[in-house]
Amino acid sequence: MKDDPARRRAASRVLLLPLLFLTVTLLGGMRVAADRSFVFLPPPLITLVMAALLSSLFVRGRLVRLGAWLGSRHGVLTNVSHALTLLALFFASAQAFNSVLPEEGLLHWMFAFFFLWSLWNDQFSPFDPFRLLRSLGVLFGTAFVLKHMILAGLSAPGGSWTARIAAAIFQGLSLGALAAPPVAPATGYISFFTLALYVIGLALVAPAPDEPGDVRSLVTTDSRQSIVDSRQ
Repeated sequence: MKDDPARRRAASRVLLLPLLFLTVTLLGGMRVAADRSFVFLPPPLITLVMAALLSSLFVRGRLVRLGAWLGSRHGVLTNVSHALTLLALFFASAQAFNSVLPEEGLLHWMFAFFFLWSLWNDQFSPFDPFRLLRSLGVLFGTAFVLKHMILAGLSAPGGSWTARIAAAIFQGLSLGALAAPPVAPATGYISFFTLALYVIGLALVAPAPDEPGDVRSLVTTDSRQSIVDSRQ
């Protein structure tokens, strides 16, 4: 019975985490076109750059300690398993960005600049896992609302007359440069489910494979102290 927690952590590390991140990788590129057909979009190169910057934040924020995940103290198969899990996390991060990034046009690069600017500034900020997860939630939540609620509402072909007028004014002021291709509303639901799975996966990631990977373990001593200091 004493080995049950260790076995659960091992099962989570070997099975649950890769499954979650691979599901995010698949769903992050899924789009439902206006004619209800499914389209899969591979991650653009810019999202791989974002995933690399985010991976750096994971290490700086101590969400992942590479020395504990990979090293000579583990066997070859264990190192391979850990490396594949971290690789799945990398591509899941890229596809999470892909799910909230407009597919083309000026909006694509505006959103990309927004992400890159935020991630680059965070490279020089003090971080702990709790603050990192909170920052990611705000970042992805803002992009989700902008793309799948505001922009999708403006570009929907069957919207109300007020929405069509607003879309016409929006496109006229931008000379058509900010137009977004119409997609079915199901795309927004897929993106929401993708981001939810991604955040759950991050909450389950332990800094070291032998440590419990729940949300409570992410609040380290430093983050607790910062919370206490902020209340004083």
